[in-house]
Amino acid sequence: MTRTVRDPIELLRDRLEEQFQLNTDLLSEFTVCSRQPDRGGYDRDTLAALIASCRQAIADTAQALRHMAEGDYGICERCGDRIPIERLQILPDTRFCVSCQWTRTI
Repeated sequence: MTRTVRDPIELLRDRLEEQFQLNTDLLSEFTVCSRQPDRGGYDRDTLAALIASCRQAIADTAQALRHMAEGDYGICERCGDRIPIERLQILPDTRFCVSCQWTRTI
């Protein structure tokens, strides 16, 4: 039996593309709900927050895919160091290494 080993970056690209599609589908669904008289059962603030969250997720995912296409995916935007693959596997659209993410939030 022949087994092919896929490049971890290719696997991350697949995940990002799936994530992009999922969030695009959700955004479409929430947009339809926002046009319904009962807002699809959502209250106004919750629906607005869900739409904003989907838009941000789409933007973050698109940015990660763009970085892949440009060849600089996995580079911390703050310090320029490589982001460990383990972190990318957990958060494939992350823009920062753990140290820089931590200092950004405090």
